[in-house]
Amino acid sequence: MAYHTLLGFQKEPFSTSPDPQFFYLTKEHDMAMTSILIETRLRRGLAVVLGDIGTGKTTLSRKLVQELKDRGNIIFHIILNPDFETEEQFLTSLLRNFNVDFPQGQPGAVDILELRDAVEKFLIQKNEEKQTITLIIDEAQKLDMVTLEVLRVLLNFETNEYKLIQLVLLGQLELYSKLVAMPNFIDRVSFKYTLNPLDIQETRELIKYRINQAGYQGRMELFNDEAMSEIYNYSRGYPRHITMLCHKTLKELILQNKEVVDRQIVLDVLSKENQGWGRAESFRRISKSM
Repeated sequence: MAYHTLLGFQKEPFSTSPDPQFFYLTKEHDMAMTSILIETRLRRGLAVVLGDIGTGKTTLSRKLVQELKDRGNIIFHIILNPDFETEEQFLTSLLRNFNVDFPQGQPGAVDILELRDAVEKFLIQKNEEKQTITLIIDEAQKLDMVTLEVLRVLLNFETNEYKLIQLVLLGQLELYSKLVAMPNFIDRVSFKYTLNPLDIQETRELIKYRINQAGYQGRMELFNDEAMSEIYNYSRGYPRHITMLCHKTLKELILQNKEVVDRQIVLDVLSKENQGWGRAESFRRISKSM
């Protein structure tokens, strides 16, 4: 039996998978989400969200996808790993994912100009049909300069009033350095935002929110205030670290046959983690000496 079932949950409360159902909207995440949706509706072109590892960018992108599904006049695609080697590879991927017919029928038998032309015709056609084309790119720090230049060119496709394609880039902080190196790209950014870690109150609210979303049916609070404070101190407010630590403390709760996660249980989990890394380091040193 899964640990979350033993504790009275209907679902696992602290999975690290980017499930929109468990996405706790802080004021910052809500502002980013609302602003992106407004920029998309107004067809302003380019929105950029930056954030350190574990601040919730990927889950934000999944929540955005969920929101866009409810809007019938938006055609969208999300790229999860934008590690393209050539412009041809990127444009080919774009045409495939938007279900656009390739020039002359087969990819690989056309040149770059024909691929660009096919994308432009698609955007013009959908504009005439009153459809908004939106491309979301997660892990956007992986974009190379060639692909960024292609995106810049795509933003040139516009009417007198708005852009024909809406781009949403979500990436780690190093993405900013790449954009700064392209002045003719960064000046097209209509909305930019940087996600920060949660504060201690938001950390508490996230923990309680995920417990409620998982359908907790117990009568007692699973985490006391001291435990949540210790979780915040260790995680520094990064949502990914919070969820991972909460997951481990609930398993430890069962192992210790207790009813509430307190500060000591959190410390016990952290101590075991440190010991585990210490054993791994010792094994690595022994292996090297053999």
